[in-house]
Amino acid sequence: MRTVIFDLDGTLADTSGDLIAAANACFEGLGLGAPLDPRADQRTAFHGGRAMLRLGFDRVRPGWSEADVDAQFPFLLDHYGAHIDRFTTLYPGAVEAAERLRAGGFALGICTNKPEGLAETLLARLGVRGLFASLVGADTLPVRKPDPAPYRAAVERAGGSAARSMLIGDTETDRATARAAGVPCALVTFGPAGRAVADLAPEALLDDYADLYDLAGAILGD
Repeated sequence: MRTVIFDLDGTLADTSGDLIAAANACFEGLGLGAPLDPRADQRTAFHGGRAMLRLGFDRVRPGWSEADVDAQFPFLLDHYGAHIDRFTTLYPGAVEAAERLRAGGFALGICTNKPEGLAETLLARLGVRGLFASLVGADTLPVRKPDPAPYRAAVERAGGSAARSMLIGDTETDRATARAAGVPCALVTFGPAGRAVADLAPEALLDDYADLYDLAGAILGD
């Protein structure tokens, strides 16, 4: 079965507002204000909670250490889990694209570096968990992207095989994951990096979810 595996943050959904709010809540709890900007720092948000904390500490606490990041990370996860869908929205056309792929005989799955439990909660809140036959998160296996094992697990759990699969993502991590797994990758251009993702030399760029069905067919065949 032809299989399309999606990244979540920055690919299926714009989760940056809730991620940045969670990081800012940590800094506010330390009396350091809210150093992260929901728009300007979107790209960092999609690199994960620790990346946001490091950026914030760079701005408000000279001489910070990884111990500061480690101390705040659990609070970030707690705040994010409690407010996971306040600002988050699916990208335009994502649902329709997934439904069309399923109707056309494709298996769908998700491979994300968001913790599995949070990803399950978010997809359920957004009403789209049933569209995806598999979900592999950052803590599902002992390794995470860009290691290829989570991607392969997402494909297998969706009922497909890696030889007839592709990854839809938005960052260099997704590009590296696809390369490590030996599969084609399409990177979306509507995330914060825009068309700069072309510099990562994916097999394809995806400007609009309306184009995904034809693109997947062209790459994976009939």
